Amino acid sequence: MQADVVIVGGGVMGCAVAWRLARRGAKRIVVLERSIPGAEASSAAAGILGAQAESEQASPLLDLMLRSRAAWPAFAAELRESSGVDVGYWACGAISVAFSGEEAERLARSAAWQAERGLSAERLDACALFELEPAISPRALGGLLFPDDAQVEPRALSKALALAAAQAGVTFRTGYVRRVVASGGRVRGVELDSVLVSADAVVLAAGSWSALVEGAALPPRAVRPVRGQMVELETRPAPLRHVVFSGHGYVVPRRDGRVLAGSTMEQVGFEKQVTAGGLARILGLAMDLVPSLADAPVSAYWSNFRPWTEDGLPLLGPSPLLGLFLATGHFRNGILLVPATADAVAACIVEGKAPEALAPFSPARLT
Repeated sequence: MQADVVIVGGGVMGCAVAWRLARRGAKRIVVLERSIPGAEASSAAAGILGAQAESEQASPLLDLMLRSRAAWPAFAAELRESSGVDVGYWACGAISVAFSGEEAERLARSAAWQAERGLSAERLDACALFELEPAISPRALGGLLFPDDAQVEPRALSKALALAAAQAGVTFRTGYVRRVVASGGRVRGVELDSVLVSADAVVLAAGSWSALVEGAALPPRAVRPVRGQMVELETRPAPLRHVVFSGHGYVVPRRDGRVLAGSTMEQVGFEKQVTAGGLARILGLAMDLVPSLADAPVSAYWSNFRPWTEDGLPLLGPSPLLGLFLATGHFRNGILLVPATADAVAACIVEGKAPEALAPFSPARLT
């Protein structure tokens, strides 16, 4: 089989890169996926676009997240037009809540450095917090409002990206990718179930499995899985209007009344189980944050893997192996970084050079 670009991984990253390549005029794009597109971490995320709420300090990663968040409204609209699927983009804002003096001081520091960057971040005392979100526990001392953060529905996003890519002419094939094939210092294609799919360019977007692909020129532990467990509750209506963070967890209201609570961060390899301890921690945090959730029925729970890198930065752009490009290692910010990643990696392939903004995330740093 002959292709111009082969993409290993049919999650949101792989499908988004394929769609953006097709929109730029690239032909013969093939996405290789071992199961249904979007069936792994893509569809199991919370969909938080928390560029500010999830950042501890100014950094190149924050800059990338802010650019990607700013691109989301137009990206979601274009995707709806191309696929017919509404991905649930909602500029609901996010709030980080403090339950202790130490947490309040941390939020104050965050407000200060974000204000220096010209970002919107409003400190809330207890009264202002309860006025915005009456359902939050009265034990809360205050919070920090990030009005520009947002959310999308990851499962709808996965479906929309796969449909948009297919309608743009992208070919999807299911099978087991054995290895990236290279000779003479450059990529020649991908071996799929003992069949060579020849290509001049290969994009590795296999999430937590990326470092396991033979021939990908990645150290064995360059990308590792971190398990995250999630719980979905049913409420009518949802008790919150914002995504709310507390400590290491969060509660995400959906417009239809569902509430997502998460999440654990567990380095347990590829063990995908949902555990009693994980559910207890998530539900305990959710009920501490919003006491009325104690009466909400549990409608679903699941787990999946976030692709983690040692330095906390994604791997984006051309690798040292000519013709091999990476779009992986996004950890907790995969959904947020879809637009920026897809546009940047597509630009690398079509224009033949990496955008300057990708320099901090170059896969070459691993060598």
